[in-house]
Amino acid sequence: MRIGLYAFFGVLSFFFLTSCQRTSEKATADSLQIAVSWELLTNFTDKPNGFKAQFTLKNNSNETLTDANWALFFNMSPRPILPSATSQPAMVQHINGDWYKLTPNKGFQLPAGQTTTIDYEGTEAVNKVTDAPMGLYIVYYDKAGKEENIVQIADYTVRPFTKKEQLLRGKSDLMPLPTPENTYQDNLAVSLVPSDQLLKIIPSPAKITTGKGTLTLNSSLAIYADKALESEARFLTQKLKSLTGKDFSITNGASTTKGISLKIGNVNTNSVTKEAYQLRIDDKGISIIGSDLAGVFYGIQSLLALIPVQSYLNPSADISLNYTQIDDAPRFPFRSMHFDVSRNFQTKETILRILDLLAFYKINHFLFYTTEDEGWRLEIDGLPELTKVGAQREHTSGKNTPVMHPAYGSGPKAYDEGKYGSGFYTKADFIEILKYAKERHIKVIPELNFPGHARAAIKAMEARYQRLMNEGKEQEANEYQLIDPNDKSVYESAQGYTDNVVSVGRESTYHFYEKVVDEITKMYKEAGVPMDVMHAGGDEVPEGVWTKSPEAAKLIAQNPTIKDPKNLQTYFFRKLLPRLAKRKLEVHGWEEVALNKTADGKYLPNPEFVGRNVVPYVWNNLFDLDLGNRLANAGYPVVLCNVSNFYFDMAYTNDPLEPGLYWAGYVDTWHNWAFAPFDMFKTTFKTAMGKPLNFSGLEKMKPEARKNIRGIESQLWSETVKGRDMAEYDILPKLLGFAESAWAAERPWETIESKSVREKSMRQGWNIFANTLAQKELPRLAKLNGGYNYRIPCPGAVVRNDTLKANVALPGLVIRYTTNGSEPTAQSTHYQKPVRVTGMVKLKSFDASGRSSRSITIAP
Repeated sequence: MRIGLYAFFGVLSFFFLTSCQRTSEKATADSLQIAVSWELLTNFTDKPNGFKAQFTLKNNSNETLTDANWALFFNMSPRPILPSATSQPAMVQHINGDWYKLTPNKGFQLPAGQTTTIDYEGTEAVNKVTDAPMGLYIVYYDKAGKEENIVQIADYTVRPFTKKEQLLRGKSDLMPLPTPENTYQDNLAVSLVPSDQLLKIIPSPAKITTGKGTLTLNSSLAIYADKALESEARFLTQKLKSLTGKDFSITNGASTTKGISLKIGNVNTNSVTKEAYQLRIDDKGISIIGSDLAGVFYGIQSLLALIPVQSYLNPSADISLNYTQIDDAPRFPFRSMHFDVSRNFQTKETILRILDLLAFYKINHFLFYTTEDEGWRLEIDGLPELTKVGAQREHTSGKNTPVMHPAYGSGPKAYDEGKYGSGFYTKADFIEILKYAKERHIKVIPELNFPGHARAAIKAMEARYQRLMNEGKEQEANEYQLIDPNDKSVYESAQGYTDNVVSVGRESTYHFYEKVVDEITKMYKEAGVPMDVMHAGGDEVPEGVWTKSPEAAKLIAQNPTIKDPKNLQTYFFRKLLPRLAKRKLEVHGWEEVALNKTADGKYLPNPEFVGRNVVPYVWNNLFDLDLGNRLANAGYPVVLCNVSNFYFDMAYTNDPLEPGLYWAGYVDTWHNWAFAPFDMFKTTFKTAMGKPLNFSGLEKMKPEARKNIRGIESQLWSETVKGRDMAEYDILPKLLGFAESAWAAERPWETIESKSVREKSMRQGWNIFANTLAQKELPRLAKLNGGYNYRIPCPGAVVRNDTLKANVALPGLVIRYTTNGSEPTAQSTHYQKPVRVTGMVKLKSFDASGRSSRSITIAP
């Protein structure tokens, strides 16, 4: 699913300022403080894809730091560390995952008040503030080498990224520098269009016609609904009350007078009869006819989307609606968003807000990623260690202890305020989420990712094992143990873990999986929601696993056809599948579940599971360019999750202050919108480093295989996502481009063979979409469901001959600027045309709600 300056808004502040804690009576945290700064020196090294960085430590404590009495622990996006080319006072060491430490070399001395610098090198270049070390804390040791104090770093600075060798990822990075001037050039591709050319609704309906005349929507219009539509009717009344301040009455049965009618009937749009609807607004009132409950619900969402944005910004009792006719149905039956709460936890309230957002844009599935290497987030009856151990992170003296170590800046203390490493959903929480999603016609898909990505489960079950063995209950202790205790295999996962894969040779592994599935099924039943899908994960099992496991060796000896330990991943899925089928579950999984690994490590489609209710999710379209086509051609029902288009955790741009990852390049809203599912080569352009891709000789999707594309899914992995605001920033407005690709009918440019003609058509379509975002959708998001934290792009600007020119990526945003060094506000000068300036200019983009972008600075 994926490979492995100062804060620009408050949600990033955890990187640079963390609270202190007193952990011993022997010394206060204040008396032991060390100031730390970190600087990326360069990505242009003599090592392929290498980087150099530097720590600066100033000893503000009352004690001399020696070569034995301290170590600095931190997290950073996992990267291999290289041996230092020159002698250094201390060295950076990788512990596990994204957990590192800085330890003094022999002879180290740093007296009170003194400063030292430590250089180090690694691979996988760095160009984001979110790559910087985070969650820093020092462990002090006594003379016997025992931990005496743990002190979080309160004075931490990340130095700005300003030079080319910091902004680009090395000599092979072909992306333009993230400057206001380059942004200005990019923005010239779009232009302002009048409001009557904007899309009426996102995602675009199959057919929409606007007539002459208007209807006044107010509480005098009663809602008429069949009894089966009571939930949908209540939902509509709640939304209308938030917009008008008035209560709308609900009457069971057909309408007898002018009002709002909700019905189920025969609806067929573009030969689609599920989730389809007809919406009519005319002098008779409002009529919504759905092919099913979901169709009626989506008709309601379209009605809410037709309400002018001004009614969201300034609610009033009367809303004027144009006469409109809509006939609509989704392009794909499967429209999903994946949400990772394991790397960094999100509250139940945040999940409910996201479900509301998905419902508004007609997304009907939610892959809820609650288990991972770094955290187990769901209470499971009978296995309390899963949340007592697996749901919290804290400092530990070694990776082999049954404790979850700090990750992604969570720090040394579990449940520390302002950190996101600890937390879980109770059964009641999860049931509430399921019910809430059901009311919004969203299917929640649970995932238990095995055999890799399983460290939290492994650690939790090892804690259980130790507890029960200490109680003399050996048989019970072995019931759910997940590892071969004698396994000496050496491997490292894509995220830097050396201990995150379960043993596939012991029955207790499968028994654990069944136990978890059965307990989750009970929660679905209690929520009144059918559970008919389980996502089994199955991705990123690293090379080297099981190679020195006695249990694996015994299994291979008993099953000679396995031949090689790398084939045990397929063996695991082969054994798991009938157990899930017995529970009448369709089994979803990452692409590897439908692949075989060749002797040289390459993946090929595995015909074994075709026709067995196995649905692979394909993310890899940059490193195995035609994989989605090949799996669809092989007969698998496929969900496309293309990393180059739908990974919300990829940073919007290469600006160092834009949070996120970029191992697959940069993904903005345009990439989410510009997607041709049946001919991905038309809309996949460059490698992660900006080099044009070559598709010659690759397998195209056969026309008869198009029916195998069940749908598409967007992904939010949470390595860099700290809290609700950051999650919403990463999701919005990308989700709107994704929704258009998931729901709207095939766009004209998707089938144009001529590259020049196709790109012209795409530019025209995107220009309308971008204008719609700026003029309608973004300001509405400021108020929708209480308001979301969406991203507004910074303006582009150039100054030539003392003349300022500026523009925006989303036409309709307003640019405001200052020339006295102050931050632009909504009252600052409105940029409308080129203007003469002197000195430093600061600019921001604003939308109609008053929300703004970060500022940019440019000087003549």
